Amino acid sequence: MNTNSNTYIFIYASVMVIIVAAVLSTAATLLKDKQLQNVKNEKMQAILASANIESTPETAETIYNQFITEEWVINKSGELTDLYKNGSFEKGSLRAFDLNMKTELYKKSKGEDFSSPLFLCQVDGNTYYIIPLLGKGLWGPIWGNIALQSDFKTIKGVVFDHKGETPGLGAEIVFPAFTNPFIGKTIFNDEGQFTSVMVVKGGVAKLAEDQQIHGVDAISGGTITSVGVNDMIKNCLENYVPYIKSNR
Repeated sequence: MNTNSNTYIFIYASVMVIIVAAVLSTAATLLKDKQLQNVKNEKMQAILASANIESTPETAETIYNQFITEEWVINKSGELTDLYKNGSFEKGSLRAFDLNMKTELYKKSKGEDFSSPLFLCQVDGNTYYIIPLLGKGLWGPIWGNIALQSDFKTIKGVVFDHKGETPGLGAEIVFPAFTNPFIGKTIFNDEGQFTSVMVVKGGVAKLAEDQQIHGVDAISGGTITSVGVNDMIKNCLENYVPYIKSNR
């Protein structure tokens, strides 16, 4: 066959495309399990970090199994529907870890029944309740975890992350300068009313003195991301209020 003919070129190009596609498909298949494990490890690390528990991608699963002793799924009425403990189900058949937050929050936005994940963490005799968060920032999704102390009211710690917030502005949500002020804040007032924790533009000093325990300073120059974090926290935490009020 004439190597300069259009037919030869077409056949050669087609064969090369098929070979490259086969190689890429094989590589994707071989790497799929590792990629899924990496996502799982990253999620475990973030859950642990909200309770100030350090881990690495290599140790995440071992440390998670050590400190996260129970996974609960709560329905919109505040009822425990699924309980995963010590590697097996004591109630239901859905792990909180596997619950799709995006799907459940979408159901909520449509007024449908939805479920929320809750993680029980035991550290040195102390109990913390870890709640996953998901919301919208300026350029894309933002997410995180918030750990509450055993009173189901006081914040032990938080972690946030984002897909594409602006460096030096909204992207600052990942740093201790923004997350540390959440520690010790409360999401209920003394009368037991849900307040969430507000991200306040201009700083918590603008709030009444008795309200400052429910607020943190917004990011200077990152107003839209700060509003997104504020709305995310409120939208996610309020899902647990029925359960908290019936079990405190």
